[in-house]
Parts: sequence; C-alpha cells; structure tokens
Amino acid sequence: MSELKTAVVILSDPSTGTDESVGRVLNGLAAAWDYGQVGEALVIFQGTGTRWPEKLQEAGHPVHALYQAVRDKIAVVASGGCSIAFGAKDSVADAGIETISNNKAPGTPGVASLRELTEQGYRVLTF
Repeated sequence: MSELKTAVVILSDPSTGTDESVGRVLNGLAAAWDYGQVGEALVIFQGTGTRWPEKLQEAGHPVHALYQAVRDKIAVVASGGCSIAFGAKDSVADAGIETISNNKAPGTPGVASLRELTEQGYRVLTF
C-alpha cells in the first residue's frame, strides 16, 4: 500500500465568530494531525479560511495549541489569490505561511489547485 497522503482544506470564515466556524477549523486541524501520524498531511487555508492564521496565532484562542502542534509537524500553506481576495495577504505573510497560486483561474492571481493535489495522490478533505 502506498503512503497515505491527505490534504485538509480549511474554508470556514473566522469572522463569523460562530461555534460552527471554530468547530470546522478545530476538526480540520485535528484531521490533519490524525492523518499526519500515519502518512503525509497538508493543511491549506483557502477562501475565507485564509483569515484563520491570524486568529490561530493568538495564545488565548481555543484552537491555538492544536494549530501550533500541527504547524510543528505538518506543512501549512494558504491560497495566494484567496489571501488577496479576502484581505489576509499580510496576516498570512506575518504568520510565516507560504502561499500557493498554481491554479491560474481566470480573473484571479492564482489560487491553490485541488486538481494537482489529487493528481499527486492526495485525498482532499474540506472543512
């Protein structure tokens, strides 16, 4: 059996301030952590999810410890075009998160390509 490869895409918007949005990022990061224990895992902040890194760096945030643990062991990236579109470009850069823009969809400066991930053998989970 080939190595298990999983990409977790965080799409939820922290600006809603709801339990649902926190639940999505918590469960997405927990899934990445879980899959990372047995194979290769990747976290992608995409869409309004690019706003999460700024929030998750706050020591008092309920998901901060999990986020830090994931960052220590698992690759974390953000969609470049989405970070621009949703006003998170600077906060993503300040968090030290690399951006990817390999899907040059018309009208965008490039967003993360989920197709390329599946072609590379990743299963893709969205939260």
